Parts: sequence; structure tokens; C-alpha cells
Amino acid sequence: MALARLTRIYGRDARVANRDRSPSHPLPSRMPFTSFHLDATLLKAVRELGFTRPTPIQEQAIPPAMAGKDVLACAMTGSGKTAAFLLPIIQRLMAKPRAGTRALVLAPTRELAAQIHAHLEELAVHTPITGAPVFGGVGMSPQEHAFRSGVDIIIATPGRLLDHFRQPYAGLTKLEVLVLDEADRMLDMGFLPDIRRVLRHIPAKRQTLFFSATMPTEIVKLSSEMLHQPVTINLERKSAPAHGITQAVYPVAQNLKSALLLELLKRGEIRDAIVFCRTKHRANRLAEYLTKHGIANDKIHGNRSQNQRTEALAGFKSGKVQALVATDIVARGIDVEALGHVVNFDVPAQPDDYIHRVGRTARAETTGDAFTFASPEEAGELRAIEHAIGKRLPQVILPGFDYAHKPAERFEVPIGERIAAIRARKAEERQRAKAKTEAKGQREADERRRTAEKATRAAQAPASRLHRRRSGR
Repeated sequence: MALARLTRIYGRDARVANRDRSPSHPLPSRMPFTSFHLDATLLKAVRELGFTRPTPIQEQAIPPAMAGKDVLACAMTGSGKTAAFLLPIIQRLMAKPRAGTRALVLAPTRELAAQIHAHLEELAVHTPITGAPVFGGVGMSPQEHAFRSGVDIIIATPGRLLDHFRQPYAGLTKLEVLVLDEADRMLDMGFLPDIRRVLRHIPAKRQTLFFSATMPTEIVKLSSEMLHQPVTINLERKSAPAHGITQAVYPVAQNLKSALLLELLKRGEIRDAIVFCRTKHRANRLAEYLTKHGIANDKIHGNRSQNQRTEALAGFKSGKVQALVATDIVARGIDVEALGHVVNFDVPAQPDDYIHRVGRTARAETTGDAFTFASPEEAGELRAIEHAIGKRLPQVILPGFDYAHKPAERFEVPIGERIAAIRARKAEERQRAKAKTEAKGQREADERRRTAEKATRAAQAPASRLHRRRSGR
């Protein structure tokens, strides 16, 4: 169990890395972790996990990070980059008295933030260093306590961090180190405004570490605004999937993708898989389809609560479900030990997304398969991926599968029809609400009328009795 946890943190062992002798993937040295002069408590944790030698990214990034230099590093998924920034941070913070939160790690997703925090706890188990995850989908009170108590390291998503920054307790004036993990995603057009707002809340004088599996040229230029004379690592490396991944393309019509996946699962060609869909709607539809046909599955995407997402991942990791249907929310940084397959149900729009998706398999010393279902309409995206990874992907036709079959049920309802259905449902709900209000008004009017009639009868009763007495009745 300890070794399994370790390989999740430190990536591929030197023996595996020896398979690749290209200049862009240099051989790891035989230097041990002791050569980094880490604190004895950190070395003890590493030894207990059964690991002695660093991966290439750790070998190259840990020394400058420990020296206090800024680092801009490109490291493939599963290479051990999380430990490459956590170990120097822990070492640095242990050397000084505690003085509030001194390190901030920003991650693009809740799942990645939670994972980094788990790795921190494993590495810092024998040290006094504390940490806390800060992300949305859960209550803010425990996170507020983390700010107020001054935990050493906060691992956060930008949105929830900015929510806390609106409160006076969330000042990070003592911050010394900022880490951006998955920097290409964090600094793309969608995340940059939030990152800039975060930067306004932290000291300008700090150490900044960028780590990412991909580092496009425009991102390198953008990061130059935030780094001071950084040590650059592997920026010339061409993005590519890990060596243990067997990649293949299944040409198939769009309306037959769900049937093809079902056939592969039923035949045992795929024993377990993370299945990536383009949209939340398609993920929901695929999950419903698999459930209808007896395949244990769960789904994870942005519309699911944090508890639902956590339970889905836990169920998949434990083997309770065979397929985890997902959007790209889990394409970055999530570890599933010995994952056999990744299926691109939809061809990714960007080659970098393909790298991250297929990087969920063949992590550490394992191997895995990455299957991409490509319809004729997705030929352009597929060509872009093949150009980016520098090779043509083999195409596979599944024997015995009926590629001419016409499904009786549409897999995806066109967005125009979905919008029309939503509008019709809303109109029906408004009509029901109006009828309910009118019925309620009528009942109230009837009640007022009955009350008035009762009051009139009550007022008339004494006069009737007096009249009867006077008339001698």
C-alpha cells in the first residue's frame, strides 16, 4: 500500500525512464534523494514509502526551487511534478518559525486541489507543516478556520479563494511561495482574470513556481510577467503521451458511438475506463444509456455537487463501477492506480486536452490503452492531434460489430430541441402556477363570502327572536 501511494506521488521509476534515451527525455541520474539535503523527517517519509531516487523533473526542479529561484517547468503527466514542488516548499517552511500561511498552491479543479493536499499530508507526515484545501462545493467554515489558524500551505482553486479574499480574515500578507499547477490551464483566457485578481492579494516579492504537463509558447510569454529570471525545465519538450500508453482510433458514426462502447465493455475488451465526453449533456446521456444496458457506471462533471464527484471517484477507484463518464474536469491531475483504459467518446477539440485525457492511464510504472472514437465530422480534430504527437494513430475496426445499424433512439437531442423543450416546460410550469394562484384566489373569495354570510345571519338572529316574542309566538 505504501509503495502504491509513493508511485502515485513520484511517477515513473528510473528503471522505466531508461526506456527512452531521446534528448528531450534524458535518462535520470542515479542520484538519491539524500543528495538534495532534505530534512531528515522528509527523507524518513520518502524511505517509508520505499522510494530513493528522483524522477527527471524532480532531479531538475528540486535544487533551484530549494535555492529560492523561480521555476518554469514542463513535465508530462505522471512524472512526479507534485512532489517536485511540495518537497522544496516543506523544506523551506520547516527552516523558519511558523508565521501564518506562507505557501499557496493554485489548481484548476477541486479534484486536483484535493489530490495535492493528500500528497502533502503523505510527505509532511513526520513534520509540523500543516495544509488545507480550499475549493467550492463544500462549506466555507472549515476553510475560514484554516485561514484564521494560519495553516502553512493552502491548496486552492481560484474562484473559492477569491470568495474568501472578500473577507478580512483571508489576508495572505506572510506569503512566500506561489505555485501554479497545470499552469497552461490556469493561465489560459478563462483563468487569467481570476489569477490576476489573486495576485493583487498576495505579496509581489515571492518565489513563484509554474508546473504543467504542457507549456504552449503563448503561455510561456504570459508567465514571463509573473516570474523573475526563472529556471526553465523541458520547455523545448514536445507534448506527448506517456510511453506506456497504447493508442488507437475507432472510426465510427456519431450515432453508433454508445453502442460501440457498450460492445467493447460487454466483450471484455475494456475492463474499466474513464470515458470522456465533450459536454455535460452528453455525459449524462451516456451514463443513462450504460445504466439502461446493465453497465455499472457513474458520472462526474461541473453540474455535480462536490459530494457527488467525490463519491463517483471513490466508487470508480474501488471497482464498484466499471465506467466513469466524465467531462474534462478530471482530465488533469487525477490519479487512478492501474487504470486500464481511457476512452475519448468525443475527439478532444485541442491536442493538449488529448494529452491530458490519455494521461490518466499508464501512470507510474503501469501500462494502459487509450481509445478514441472518431466520427467523420471529427476528422479535423483527429488530424490536429496526430500532428501534435508526431505520428498517425492506428485505426481499429471491431470484428462482428454492426456498423450499418440504425439505432431506434437518438443518443443526443439537438440543442435547439432541448431549448424548445425547456421553454415549453417553463411555460407549462407558469401556466400551472397561474392556475394554482387563481384557484387559491377563488377559494379565498369563497371563504370571505361564506364568512360574510355567516356574520349576516348571526346579526339577523336576535331581531328575529324579538319579533317572535312581541307577536306572542
